[in-house]
Amino acid sequence: MENNKKSGLTISMIFKAQSLNYGEGIGNIAELKKLSRGDGKVYTFASRQALRYDIARLGNKMFGWNLEVVDKLQGTVQFKEKLSIADSEEMDLFGYMKTSKKSNEEIGGANIRSAAVRLSNAISLEDYKSDMDFLNNKGLADRIKEFPNLANVEQHLSYYTYTVTIDLEKIGVDGTIELTKEEKSKRVVQLLEILKVLNREIRGREENLSPLFIIGGLYELNTPYFLGRIKLENTENGFAINTNILEDTMKLKIGETNLEEETKIGIVTDIFGNEKEIQTRFAGKVSNIQDFFESLENDVKEYYK
Repeated sequence: MENNKKSGLTISMIFKAQSLNYGEGIGNIAELKKLSRGDGKVYTFASRQALRYDIARLGNKMFGWNLEVVDKLQGTVQFKEKLSIADSEEMDLFGYMKTSKKSNEEIGGANIRSAAVRLSNAISLEDYKSDMDFLNNKGLADRIKEFPNLANVEQHLSYYTYTVTIDLEKIGVDGTIELTKEEKSKRVVQLLEILKVLNREIRGREENLSPLFIIGGLYELNTPYFLGRIKLENTENGFAINTNILEDTMKLKIGETNLEEETKIGIVTDIFGNEKEIQTRFAGKVSNIQDFFESLENDVKEYYK
């Protein structure tokens, strides 16, 4: 384990995208995954599993992460029994559960390693208004003089927010296995690089999940401080980020240390209606997205030195 006290990395982000995750559907209607609130409003979401899928996909594309780590020899699709976190960045970051079959001599059971990286669902910040898209394959049907097939697809364009927490102490450690500090640092930095440019491939579209706003830092306690504290307000200047909630959250203390001391903010210009307020209210903490990630990556590298 590392000696540095600040081992809890957490970031909460806002991005803008459309129709990110579909459920089972009914008949020829493709339904978005949704959550209902007590005030009667409905919000769409992309599950943490969907986010993890695209993180692993980009990890393979950008950094050559090994995804050939799965089989069904134990009767269920899972990570290969003989592989460890040394062989798989995905197993290291997101954990695993390996089950074994029962036999006459063995009881069977499960080998579990908890995740060092935790993802929340990406939940829309604008409520769903039941928009639908009517689709057909007329172009193909006309080629063979047949009637087209019809489909209805729910659509939702919205800002979304999600949170990532990383326990730096758990990275690269699994039982008797412990990776080098250089390898631990490399894996976390690669994850941050992926989150910076994250995208999602769905239904012929490629949606941009790269953050327009991001807040967080490296703290003593591994807790998603800003989860559930990102709220948009509709103003005459467009959507504005509620800064009162963020400021109150930053006043929380861990021992004698305020969260504010370790918190950074990144923002894309000309997106939110109260950008100037954010710059003024959190003076000295606000930068562009690239500088935010570079600063956080430097903190990670310093932690593992």
